[in-house]
Amino acid sequence: MSNYDKVLIRFGDLMLKGKNQRIFREKAIALLKKNVIDLNVKLEKRHDRLFLVINDVEESIIKERLMRVSGVGSFSFVVTTEPNYETMALKAIELIKKEVKKPTTFKVETKRTDKSLNETSQEITQILARSVLKETSDLLTVDVRNPELTLYFEIRADEAFIYLDSIKGLGGFPVGAAGRGLLLLSGGIDSPVAGFLAMKQGIEIEAIHFESTPMTSIESAQKVLDLAKKMSLYAQRHEIKVHMVPFSKIHEEIINRISPSYVVTVMRRMMFRLAEMKAHKTKSLAIITGESVGQVASQTLESMVTIEAVTTLPILRPLITMDKLDIIDISKRIDTYDLSILPFEDCCTVYTPKNASTTPSVKKALINEKFMANVEGLLEEAINDIKTFVISPNHPVNLIEHGFTVKEAWEAMHDHIEGQ
Repeated sequence: MSNYDKVLIRFGDLMLKGKNQRIFREKAIALLKKNVIDLNVKLEKRHDRLFLVINDVEESIIKERLMRVSGVGSFSFVVTTEPNYETMALKAIELIKKEVKKPTTFKVETKRTDKSLNETSQEITQILARSVLKETSDLLTVDVRNPELTLYFEIRADEAFIYLDSIKGLGGFPVGAAGRGLLLLSGGIDSPVAGFLAMKQGIEIEAIHFESTPMTSIESAQKVLDLAKKMSLYAQRHEIKVHMVPFSKIHEEIINRISPSYVVTVMRRMMFRLAEMKAHKTKSLAIITGESVGQVASQTLESMVTIEAVTTLPILRPLITMDKLDIIDISKRIDTYDLSILPFEDCCTVYTPKNASTTPSVKKALINEKFMANVEGLLEEAINDIKTFVISPNHPVNLIEHGFTVKEAWEAMHDHIEGQ
């Protein structure tokens, strides 16, 4: 049984949106409802506050669900009570005796929205602090400068709320509030994190993956679909579209005809061209990548300039200045790390030359590409043969279990849908 009856939810950066704040709040609330729809909870909107009545649901489950909702700045588990000082003090004492297990320093903070009260917030703080300390002196010692615990009171005209901490949420903006972007999703650590951070800032994502079976293993393609399943928990409808591009013909052409030092550069340029073509079809406004400056040969500034020269769409790089350890920390938090490190190579890692150029130029890239046969035809064929999977937590796709190729899995999925 929880010690609390509600969760107070605050909307962080949404407060910056001025006249558009209402629209962003509605999107955040819709996303919140999606994440708790299967729980025995109830949403209550009160002026500038949103509450979640938690009934008998465990606090850990509520916390896990709220940590998926972009736009939520912070939240607190609260006790609701009558707005009179005696009752508030008694409820606070009861809460402290349940929650505090060892001697702790504390202070009291009070916020009053009911301006009809005779006392100021500071005076109310002193009244409540004395009452609480009188009954909890064996546990609590006052320290107003650097307390281990802060006891909060929020007093309104018809009710009051008591809580002990504020839990930091995802922040940012609700998914879908900032348009759509197309994420280049590999099987590595970085791109799922980039997709998560883009969603955190309100961008709805679709993913594009360049699969080179049989040059790469089917496990590599499966890993990407499994990563999308993890990421879908943060998506607007708990769904992410993954566009699987058959890249093996282009991949083989590059390996056979391009100078080894330019294989990576030309491969990435072809991927960006395909991504732009698909982005226009999906009404995506930008391409999102997991690049971070200097991590690999294709992520020097010279490489980025040469590679992105093939597209006019904005390239968003959420990880651009992040350290690898920081990226790993996020990947562990969103539960993609263990999948990402599975040893199945994709087309960006298989056949990678030892001496890839770190300072490629557009001019030399174009010279190399002239040795490729029928580039435009290969690109058009790849775009036309894309297989799109809609991935969600409850509707994963398992290629390995059924022994499918990507094409066979897609056909089986569509046969199943049409047969319903």
